[in-house]
Amino acid sequence: MSLWQFNIPLRKTISLSDVFVLAALGALLYAALTLGRQWTGVFHANTEISLSPLALPGYTFFSLMRGVLAYFCSLAFTLVYGYVAANNKRAEKILLPLLDILQSLPVLSFLPAFLLAIIYIFPNSNFGLELVCILAIFTGQAWNMTFSFYNSLHSIPSEMREVAKIHRFGWWRRFMQLELPYSTIGLVWNSMMSFAGGWFFLTVVEAASIGNFDYRLPGLGSYMAVASQAGNVPAMIYGSIAMAVMIVAVDRLLWKPIVVWSDKFKFEETSGGVRPKSFVLDMLRSSHIASRSAAFIKRLFESTGRAFKRVLPAVPATPHVIKRSVLPIIILTALAALSIFGAVKFVGLISEVPGGDWMDLIVRSGATFLRVIAVLVLSTLWTIPAGVAIGRNEKLARVLQPLVQIAASYPAPMLFPFVIVLLNILHIDFQIGAMVLMMLGTQWYILFNTIAGAMAIPSDLVEAARTFRFGTVQKWKKLILPALFPFLVTGWLTAAGGAWNASIVAEFETFSKTPYVAYGIGAKICQATNDNNFALLAASSFLLVIIVVATNRFFWKRLYKIAETRYSLNK
Repeated sequence: MSLWQFNIPLRKTISLSDVFVLAALGALLYAALTLGRQWTGVFHANTEISLSPLALPGYTFFSLMRGVLAYFCSLAFTLVYGYVAANNKRAEKILLPLLDILQSLPVLSFLPAFLLAIIYIFPNSNFGLELVCILAIFTGQAWNMTFSFYNSLHSIPSEMREVAKIHRFGWWRRFMQLELPYSTIGLVWNSMMSFAGGWFFLTVVEAASIGNFDYRLPGLGSYMAVASQAGNVPAMIYGSIAMAVMIVAVDRLLWKPIVVWSDKFKFEETSGGVRPKSFVLDMLRSSHIASRSAAFIKRLFESTGRAFKRVLPAVPATPHVIKRSVLPIIILTALAALSIFGAVKFVGLISEVPGGDWMDLIVRSGATFLRVIAVLVLSTLWTIPAGVAIGRNEKLARVLQPLVQIAASYPAPMLFPFVIVLLNILHIDFQIGAMVLMMLGTQWYILFNTIAGAMAIPSDLVEAARTFRFGTVQKWKKLILPALFPFLVTGWLTAAGGAWNASIVAEFETFSKTPYVAYGIGAKICQATNDNNFALLAASSFLLVIIVVATNRFFWKRLYKIAETRYSLNK
């Protein structure tokens, strides 16, 4: 099929918007070539990281690209995994518990073993290290987005699903015209939070240490890690400034246009207030090149879908039978054999841990559990009123929303050295200070879900509350909190998972070669990693996973059920 069949007209003049789009495409092409050279470069252990400010632009670019690639992987995972879990009851019984396990599995637990295996597979290039880094960032992004998308699909009003059924929507049409649009606002806000969450372990994954070897990649995370270990305050300040500049640029050029664009997916019967605007989005909408490119991609995608539907009925029946009968058996058998083999090896590994160490791990888990609860409570106390104010007040949102996005995007571990200095000045014990460090990285999950929930409240319901002259207390009780509750459950769940993971970094921190250790399971995992004690690392991680999964099953699952049946405005 030729391009002319899409009726794309030619234009003799090029507008300023077209120049902007062409410049952006040129930058993307240059980025792809630069990344290709980095990924195929020769692998070196103990790579030297320059602390010169002149190295920061290149380091910032590499870290940003790793985050972007991890986000696209997370988005694809979210749409597929969340859709299947929400629309297939049998799969849901397996996928949700598995998601709980994946969310609770600490990054540092599998990082050493996975890193060594990947380096063995790719011994002569940076591809293996880059892959490990992107996977680690992926684990900080995907789970929050998936839970949000799954919860949004379950919150779709039943009457909307009935309309789709009456009009005989197929699964693809239902997904594109109902499920994805309805989930867009929550998905966008959780994408921003997840993109920021991916930076949390940047200093760990870009500068991983196993035994006497340092596996470093050029990036902002490795720059800050080396600067912090050396106690080089000027370099830490330079790195912080570079991170802040990157965050502001990403917010203005990427997230702000996406947030404005997603406002059109707000489900309401009346339209009130002034719609937000974005200079970048206006430029894209006025660009001839951007609009025609988007139309071309859309039509090409639709043509591919129609071609696939024409080919699908021609597939013989026999392979279909084989696919339904033999292939699942082969896959399940292979997975079962692999699971049994892994379970045997794992049991043999943790059996090496003495009984006294197990008791110590249990007590340490209790200490970290109390910190997680305190972090959730303290975070909720300020994020609910702040999130509602930002989500419902357009003037306030224009001022605070960019600041919140920038603050949330800043990786908390890069602030840890400054916080430790402040804790020392105030003479605050690190057992409490660790909780402050955990809170820096997890409170944003609740805030962003609260903002998304407040923005998703239909304007007609707000007008009805105003018509019936609801007081402040009645308005919060009858409208705001019921509308927020499904979003809050998602925020609490992901914040709790983030807090458990954050404990690994927050309970064991080194500044200027001085270790700061808080009593907890996170510190034990970090120490076991540094000591190459894989048996203790496996036991600690196993206990942490058991605690998180049990909490999710017996507590968070019930809250999800309440959110769907009792407090949702859509049921």
